[in-house]
Amino acid sequence: ILFQIFDAFKSRLHDSNSKVNQVALETMHKMIPLLKDNLSPVINMLVPAMVDNNLNSKNPGIYAAATNVIQALCQHLDNYLLLQPFCTKAQFLNGKAKQDITEKLA
Repeated sequence: ILFQIFDAFKSRLHDSNSKVNQVALETMHKMIPLLKDNLSPVINMLVPAMVDNNLNSKNPGIYAAATNVIQALCQHLDNYLLLQPFCTKAQFLNGKAKQDITEKLA
């Protein structure tokens, strides 16, 4: 069930409507402390959805919400769950998104 919920939710994380996108990121930020390591089955699907476009967004609200989500992931999940998806994203991102993810990896 968790996979089905987040499969539907991930499209909101990069919705073309910036308000929907930002609210989805803010909602994700609230869910992470509640779900913690229970997110492990869907983390490889969620990290790209949260990072792609959002960390390079020119919209300050979306960028701030995305960085808050990444921070919450680092605070509430075991680091080994984040290592592979962050490494994968760091290889293919550019700009400030690459810098932000690389800093989290370090």
